[in-house]
Amino acid sequence: MKIDTICVQEGYSPKNGEPRVLPIYQSTTFKYDSSAEMGDLFDLKKNGFFYSRLANPTADAPEKKLAALEGGIGCMLTSSGQAAALISVLNIAGAGDHIISSASIYGGVFNLFYKTLAQMGIETTFVPCDSKSEDLEKYFRPNTKLVYGETLSNPSLDILDIEEFAKAAHAHNVPLIVDNTFPTPINCRPFEFGTDIVIHSTTKYLDGHAVAVGGAIIDSGNFDWTKGNFPMLTEPDDSYHGIAYTSVFGKNAFIVKARAHLMRDLGSSPAPMNAFLLNLGMETLALRMRKHCENAKKVADYLVSRMSGKNAAVTWVNYPDLPSNHNYELCRKYLPNGSSGVISFGIKGGREAATKFMDSVQLAAVVTHVADARTSLLHPASTTHRQLSDEQLKECGVAPDLIRFSVGIEDAEDIIADIDQAMEKAVK
Repeated sequence: MKIDTICVQEGYSPKNGEPRVLPIYQSTTFKYDSSAEMGDLFDLKKNGFFYSRLANPTADAPEKKLAALEGGIGCMLTSSGQAAALISVLNIAGAGDHIISSASIYGGVFNLFYKTLAQMGIETTFVPCDSKSEDLEKYFRPNTKLVYGETLSNPSLDILDIEEFAKAAHAHNVPLIVDNTFPTPINCRPFEFGTDIVIHSTTKYLDGHAVAVGGAIIDSGNFDWTKGNFPMLTEPDDSYHGIAYTSVFGKNAFIVKARAHLMRDLGSSPAPMNAFLLNLGMETLALRMRKHCENAKKVADYLVSRMSGKNAAVTWVNYPDLPSNHNYELCRKYLPNGSSGVISFGIKGGREAATKFMDSVQLAAVVTHVADARTSLLHPASTTHRQLSDEQLKECGVAPDLIRFSVGIEDAEDIIADIDQAMEKAVK
């Protein structure tokens, strides 16, 4: 099936007389006729549903759909994108281990790696996202367990050179884990460029309507865990009667262990209702992503037009699909159908003017969220980063005048008209 059809049809196939729409299985437990059947489920000898912390039929459908969209062999939903990032690392790394991460990643995950993983005994080295494989060589250590990056970073909109990072990772027999939240599998399928594990914050475009927080981990099935140093996967797990995941589950070892071990112990499971909403959102994913990108390109072109002339109000525009963008060549390589609907830009007058602009929009909403159907924006210097001075803002890559603008699926002319009227009020 083509990707548009997968969005609609994959994951749930009702049988004769069953509901056409995926049901919400709002149950914590599932009944069996014998203790032997239940025992086989707990011993991982059979597949099935017995407790919704581990698996639920409503979550199973979007898991299958997302695995198909990314081209993977298995998927596990989580309660948030942050949980997906954490579990993807803890599944193969522990105290005393080391990981390599692109520095251009979502701030919440940066803090997760920098602080929380460090407290767990896992050290992170942050590297430039445009590094070549030969430049990455010096960062690897004998205890390095993985390399991590974002296809399109939030909010800096830097594009990871996936093939270079994959080449370096595989030369050292470690996997590349990539967050594909902003492009979604509609605009980029990282497995095709050498990525081994893909994660998502499903809260964003996959859900698409800002109604359900969630995350996902998808396994390509391509990485041979027996070739590297991954005792968590290759050696017996005494909490499951000595099962060695690679021996019993082969290519599915990573995703089975993530569910059987870490979801069991951490409990970061999605609610059935949230899984239902995610599945509903993904049915229109292909349509929405094309509209987001189409609108964003029009908005970016308009913003560029306001950088010069007598009505100049914009000082800079960052959108990978613009030919003038420093990431344009990588965008053509990895995101030829468009990057996403997110743009960042600055306006004349700095922090004060940016705040006034944010206060003056009428169609766009001022929210901390990003990447859903409605146009939204945020001025970090006066909100999420308001405690920092202008110099401190620049040090962490957030200019005092930076506005993060998430273009929705409304009519592009209405979005531009809203920007225009807000600009007239903010820039004198």
